[in-house]
Amino acid sequence: MTRIRTTHTGSLPRPPAILEAVRAHFTTARPMDEALLAREVDAIVKKQVEAGIDIVTDGELSKPSFFHYLAERMDGFEARAPKNEPPPGPVDPDGRDARMFPDYYRWMLEHSPFADTIRVAPRVCVAPLKYVGRRFVERDIANLKRAMAAAGASDAFMPAASPLPFMSNEHYRSQEEYFEAYGEAMREEYRAILDAGFYLQIDDPRMVSAWDSMRDKDVEQYRAWMASRIRHINHALRGLPEERIRYHTCYGVNFGPRVSDLQLEQVLDLLFTIRAGFYSFEAANPRHDHEWRVLEKIRLPAGKKLIPGAVTHSNVTVEHPEVVADRIERWARSAGAQNVLFGNDCGFSSTAGNREIPESVAWAKLAALAEGARIASRRL
Repeated sequence: MTRIRTTHTGSLPRPPAILEAVRAHFTTARPMDEALLAREVDAIVKKQVEAGIDIVTDGELSKPSFFHYLAERMDGFEARAPKNEPPPGPVDPDGRDARMFPDYYRWMLEHSPFADTIRVAPRVCVAPLKYVGRRFVERDIANLKRAMAAAGASDAFMPAASPLPFMSNEHYRSQEEYFEAYGEAMREEYRAILDAGFYLQIDDPRMVSAWDSMRDKDVEQYRAWMASRIRHINHALRGLPEERIRYHTCYGVNFGPRVSDLQLEQVLDLLFTIRAGFYSFEAANPRHDHEWRVLEKIRLPAGKKLIPGAVTHSNVTVEHPEVVADRIERWARSAGAQNVLFGNDCGFSSTAGNREIPESVAWAKLAALAEGARIASRRL
């Protein structure tokens, strides 16, 4: 029997108490309730172990989102009030999908599940960048280690934002200089996570999700844009142990028709050039459930492993464990069972307060993932 291991992409729905604590900390500068945070990390790691997840994390409980947590960890940025308040959530109301399905996206924006998310003011780079988050990442590391010991978890990962900035630059003379400085600053967080013995996960949804907004580019032009970003990512990851690095990208967190999504075969060869040992991507939502066949065309490089999603964040249907097992078996036979582990497509709460996936549904999906892995393990 080949034992299939399970994990997920990081963010989990925040229980109400920690959600309000994080909201107060990032919007009113109230000190974080550290004792509450520690207790909630203990609880969420225990729940992951009980659900059957092998490689756990802290649920990103201390963060308002997978990138806005850097508001307190990176010096050199200035908060700016947005000129025009954007609609809540990750959807581009003028993107490819919204143009194809305007009636759906108009309704979705009017009933946005992101309306109550924690919103952090946009940042602009106005001075030399410096990572100042050491005490925060060390706190998160300590909380996760203690929770793992209490719950009996043997392996963990910790997500960190991509080394590519998304904020505007008013200080550095060129984008190249800005990107290099930002990547150098982020290396301190990356090294701290790796030195703690965790897997480092680089969260970079924009690598493939930005296609929806870049209506002026065709696929080849977009691939060139991806290649330029990958050069910067690889520079930031140089010298770090690839076998301990997971790279995650996805097509966004919105419930939508998603017809505009790129297909995996259009980008996978480029993703494999990133200095990482594991690649986490969407494979369970209905636009991508067929993509296990891609490895018939694009060979998996030696030493690389895949983390396809076997349950999705893109709808609230809880997958039957047999469906999950079927997905796992297809990928395992295509890539080799020794080269795969499985998670979810993307975070269940990548922005704290997002109501798309309720807490009970998220945990039911993770339990289905673990049960599906057990079923597939018996069959393989």
